[in-house]
Amino acid sequence: PDADPDATSRGLSPVVLPRPVSSAPPASADTPPPAGKRRSRALRTAAALTVVFALGAAASGGALFGYYQHELNGNTRRVNALVDGYKRQFARAEADLRSVAAAGRAQIQSAATADRQGGTAPSTQQALVRSLAPSLFVVMTSSTAGQPSVGTAFVVASSATESLLLTSYTTVQAATTIPGPRVEVRPARGSGRARPVTVRTWDPTHDLAVLVLPVGNLPVVRLAPAHPGPQLGQPVFAVSALGATGGAIAAGEVDDVSSSGIADDIPIGAAYQGAPIVDSRGDVVAVASRSYAPLGVAPGGIWYAPFVGMACDEVLNCPGGSLSASR
Repeated sequence: PDADPDATSRGLSPVVLPRPVSSAPPASADTPPPAGKRRSRALRTAAALTVVFALGAAASGGALFGYYQHELNGNTRRVNALVDGYKRQFARAEADLRSVAAAGRAQIQSAATADRQGGTAPSTQQALVRSLAPSLFVVMTSSTAGQPSVGTAFVVASSATESLLLTSYTTVQAATTIPGPRVEVRPARGSGRARPVTVRTWDPTHDLAVLVLPVGNLPVVRLAPAHPGPQLGQPVFAVSALGATGGAIAAGEVDDVSSSGIADDIPIGAAYQGAPIVDSRGDVVAVASRSYAPLGVAPGGIWYAPFVGMACDEVLNCPGGSLSASR
């Protein structure tokens, strides 16, 4: 307590006044700071920790990204190496295939050329005429207009007393009516005289007709097998009975094959009507025609020819599939 200084001077005993009592306890080292200070300190600490964690995360993320980028670059290099290797292998394989294909095409072309050259060689054609001529006959008659009509017929069956000749219906069309003109045939080879024949059966649709010749023991043509049959591009020949050396021959190729017969580019003149169309072995494939039109249009530079086997269905009886007897 403090004394009143004016009291002594006035002859009064000094009065001690009590000090005002504070409600707050005295501060000491063990007394905690106020709540506001505590919050401020906690916020600063949290901020510091957040910065530290952020810096740590950034450092860790950078390290992880660098590792990932390193691995990605490594994988990319390995994949690119594999792709380049496959590309090189594929390029080599492709080059090998092209080489093999080119060699195969060249071999096929060479074989086809050799086959065509061998099939169309003069010696081959001369041999075909010589082998077929004994079975060929020149057909002579008149057309429906009264004009001369000629063609070729060939022996498909022969007995001791008569032979069957297959020819073109167009050649003998006028003789299929009554009264009709006389039909005669003359051998392609030699100086045999003309003999009359009978028109036995005919089929205008397929341009086929069968003649009966009263002469037996004649050589019969050899038929080509039905399988595998003619092929596109195959050389074929029409052999006519009308020729200075005992026959004539015209060459061509098969342009189409269907159930109706073949299409070929053999130049078929009037004397070739009804002639056998043969392969390079001399086997008969079809019958030459100038009027057969399975597509319903007139033939042009490409002629259509019915298969020789169609005679079995239309104008002949063929026991066992062979042309052996007339209806």
